[in-house]
Amino acid sequence: MEYYEIYARRIMELCEEYDYTINRLSTLSGVKQSTLDNIVRGGSKNPKIRTLHQIAVTFNMTVSEFLDFPELNEYPIDDEFDDEY
Repeated sequence: MEYYEIYARRIMELCEEYDYTINRLSTLSGVKQSTLDNIVRGGSKNPKIRTLHQIAVTFNMTVSEFLDFPELNEYPIDDEFDDEY
């Protein structure tokens, strides 16, 4: 699984937990539906922290809480970014 797929899955799982559609999440968060669609479909592989913050707040979380889950914490990020720096 790719890094961007992990937080896309996180958004979808939280939407399911809260019984939100992407459209409802868009309305509540103020994030454009097209932006959310791009994130969950993999078109946007690197969303801005502001966008993630807006999503997190909508789920009554801090950004830290939003990003603190096993799949992301266990992701071997070193391998993916070694060539970029």
